[in-house]
Amino acid sequence: MTSKATIKTMTQEVDVAIIGAGFGGLCMAIKLLEAGNRNFVVLEKAGDVGGTWRDNSYPGAECDVQSHMYSYSFEGKADWSQRYAGWQEIQQYILDTTEKYGLRPYIRFNQEVSGAHFDETTARWTIDTRDGGKLIARHAVLASGPLHVPAIPTIKGMEKFKGKVFHSAQWDHSYDLKGKNVVSIGTGGSAIQYCPEIAPDVKQLYVFQRTPAWVIPRDTRAYPDIEKKLYAAIPAMRKLHRLRLYWTNESRVWPIFNPAIAKTLQNLVKAIIRFKVKDPALAKKLTPDYTIGCKRVLISSKWYPMFNRRNVELVTDGIQEVREHSIVTRDGVERPADCIILGTGFVVDPRIYMKDFPCTGLPGHDLNVDWKNGAEAYYGVNVTGFPNMFQLVGPNSALGHNSIIFMIECQVHLILEQMRLMQEKGADYVDVKPAAQAAFNEYVQENLKGTVWSSGCQSWYQQDGGKNFTIWPFSTWKFWLETRKLKTADFIFGKAAKKPKAGTRKAPDLTAV
Repeated sequence: MTSKATIKTMTQEVDVAIIGAGFGGLCMAIKLLEAGNRNFVVLEKAGDVGGTWRDNSYPGAECDVQSHMYSYSFEGKADWSQRYAGWQEIQQYILDTTEKYGLRPYIRFNQEVSGAHFDETTARWTIDTRDGGKLIARHAVLASGPLHVPAIPTIKGMEKFKGKVFHSAQWDHSYDLKGKNVVSIGTGGSAIQYCPEIAPDVKQLYVFQRTPAWVIPRDTRAYPDIEKKLYAAIPAMRKLHRLRLYWTNESRVWPIFNPAIAKTLQNLVKAIIRFKVKDPALAKKLTPDYTIGCKRVLISSKWYPMFNRRNVELVTDGIQEVREHSIVTRDGVERPADCIILGTGFVVDPRIYMKDFPCTGLPGHDLNVDWKNGAEAYYGVNVTGFPNMFQLVGPNSALGHNSIIFMIECQVHLILEQMRLMQEKGADYVDVKPAAQAAFNEYVQENLKGTVWSSGCQSWYQQDGGKNFTIWPFSTWKFWLETRKLKTADFIFGKAAKKPKAGTRKAPDLTAV
């Protein structure tokens, strides 16, 4: 009888190892199946699919992109309940899509990847997992995404606090907030959604703000039954609606590319703040002093009116310390606290959230070392020196104005094209040329100049020093156009340094891919 310890150390070889079962990893899996490739696995650290939509279940959690755009182009949903779907409906869409395409047999849950190493003699990746397991793969696809490691701030005295503490991405639904003094730290995308939802129930809500955010009204409306039936009966109508949403979102790039236009828009938002917030001094504190779009623009129609409530206080003084039952600001004011909610976002710099993830490629290439001065890639997919390793939503492929799923689909296409061309050329591996990656990043950074992202504010789009390693500085149709056809001159198609020894399992034929 085989022991459990033996099972853990058994090494299996597959064609593709996909790390992460969120929108990106599932899209990659679906497209591999459609291409006829069934020799792959998806390694997921949690117990179910969904990624950020599985984890972020806080009150009021909704998407900032319209439902019909925030879904796969090849898997439309006619009966979205509202214009901006809540997390439950998005997660259900992910679950339904997983079942429809029969993906569960390919997914290994509770398998957290702890390292990845390329062997040039076999042109294979060895994928390590936390439980001691190993997987040999011809291709590795990193689809964990940038928003999965909660950012936990270091605050003096936090360890002494006797109340409840949790991050918004780890919401404790068993804890009853009714009648409690609640401290919410942070005013980012999560806080502006959950604060208005919990404010009516708590005794007192203290909203701790370091930097105010630009918050524009949310066009919230339910889709009537007649509209859902129309989209179901005539799919072309649903696709036309999606297309209209796409181009509406694309129009948002003009203020981003032209700070002068952005400042005109922000004057309108300033007027909204003054109208929605009754106290002029409070409205001033809630008004940012940086160009709109420099940081992520948030969407809510409940955020500003919330501050008119008597039981909501905006706190802009920095935190001095946390005590057993209170929190003290630098001005010496002590406020009672039963619960502290960390709406502090995520660690997005891969140099930080991947610091405990050893990843080595060709000799002399260690990802943490190569990225020590900043994360760089080629269309957010390839990193030179790491053959057959691909990323989804890698450096400079995230967005500030449209659906990231559009970008994911473009990147999956680019990956499949590389796999196909490898097969045609009889190559063992594909690697982006250093000069091609350097030219791409120079192109991106040059075009970030003059946009609102370079207007002087600090945001999570940037690393220390100000370099923007996150955002794609063009329209999304440009990304689609530039990734439709592989620029073969940008790649090296190589052979393994040494053929595998006799008796070693050969990688599967990729003719179908």
